[in-house]
Amino acid sequence: MSMPLVSILDDEPAIRQMLTEALEEAGFRTQSFGRAREFEASLNRTTPDVCLVDLSLPDTDGLALVHRLALERGAAVIIISGRTQVQDRVTGLELGADDYITKPFDPAEVVARIRARLRGGSRIAAHAGDTARFNGWTAHFDRYTLEDEAGSETPFSHAEGEVLRLFLESPKRLINRQQMQEALGGAAGESFDRAMDVRISRLRTKLREDPKNPRLIKTIYGAGYIFLGDVDWS
Repeated sequence: MSMPLVSILDDEPAIRQMLTEALEEAGFRTQSFGRAREFEASLNRTTPDVCLVDLSLPDTDGLALVHRLALERGAAVIIISGRTQVQDRVTGLELGADDYITKPFDPAEVVARIRARLRGGSRIAAHAGDTARFNGWTAHFDRYTLEDEAGSETPFSHAEGEVLRLFLESPKRLINRQQMQEALGGAAGESFDRAMDVRISRLRTKLREDPKNPRLIKTIYGAGYIFLGDVDWS
């Protein structure tokens, strides 16, 4: 069985080399790019398991690229950036990134974050099929879309899909933050909590939930979340 493939997009050769050495020593396969056009061309040949994407790129808007990756590809997307403002982190997560790591970083942390992300995704993917129906909606995890009763489809990101699948596999059961962290991977703490809040908010919007009184994804303050739909996997 081949090891997971990690694609690195960063215009700084030293960072690409540092990450390549750390990841390959940890057993991953890697490919690295200094320009977005080269990186995107490679996606036509193969889809990596994880994409590490810098935001400050010379030939494209890094955030726009992250958004395209999140909606069009099945890979996890982790931002690596020198932008340390909270708003940059929130925007990256809102656009579909799975995680956000600020520079300078220890390569061992990047390796750990990737391993946690892949463990979380594997646990969830192993428990269910590609299609789930609930309350007039159909979630197609093979193509990352939500389909309503009229047949209209709305895309969701890889990160949003992980959270949605977790809810659909545990309907009408309380899921607390610790359980979410254990299932999805990632480092516990404020960053993870913010990422979950963003993803759940975006899922509610795509499910046309009333933000003041959501019917499907209920917040139990101080405890966690409950998904109240009736789910049929096929």
